[in-house]
Amino acid sequence: MILNLFDQFSTPTILGLPLMLLALLMPILLFSPRNTIMTDRPTTIQHWVTKLCIKQLMLPLSPQVHKWAITLTTLMTLLLMLNTLGLLPYTFTPTTQLAMNMALATPLWLMTILLGLRNQPTSSLGHLLPMGTPTPLIPALIIIETISLLIRPIALGVRLTANLTAGHLLMQLISSATFIMISMMPSIASLTFIMLMLLTLLEMAVAMIQAYVFVLLITLYLQENT
Repeated sequence: MILNLFDQFSTPTILGLPLMLLALLMPILLFSPRNTIMTDRPTTIQHWVTKLCIKQLMLPLSPQVHKWAITLTTLMTLLLMLNTLGLLPYTFTPTTQLAMNMALATPLWLMTILLGLRNQPTSSLGHLLPMGTPTPLIPALIIIETISLLIRPIALGVRLTANLTAGHLLMQLISSATFIMISMMPSIASLTFIMLMLLTLLEMAVAMIQAYVFVLLITLYLQENT
């Protein structure tokens, strides 16, 4: 029983054990490899979607970033499955947990910074000071650019958490209103139910878009440092 509106974002437990690990393993279980000579329709569709995602991600990037294609596609698949997992009944969305999103965003952001410092340290440090900056503004601009650089993982994690949390809260409010009005005002309850179905489709699109945006920002950070 949900005693609080935000209880839907708490990690469910069985016998005191959190189910976060089982939720994280769900994409792996759904995309398990098949040792067959002839591929079936689901496998063919999976390969086609994977190639399409890799093409869209790598199209605007330089060839130096193309070696990260498999890693980025795997990350997007993981986020896509975890984002849409909470739309199923009796489940929750692991990516509504800010701690998990920060655990994904911080190492990936740090990886891009370390790659830039190793491959092209002069260019990476040059991003902290734009060309043509007046001398009196140099200290202030360096501080501002450093803060904007350090805030990137926070923006990645908070963006993903806030977008998914807002949609799930709105779905919770509309579904509660539909359940309450179904006995008092059936006509209005039917309208709110239709609105809930449309909102579910919108939330599914938001889950896909947020997974793509998260990975796209990581690719842009890689582009800056390679």
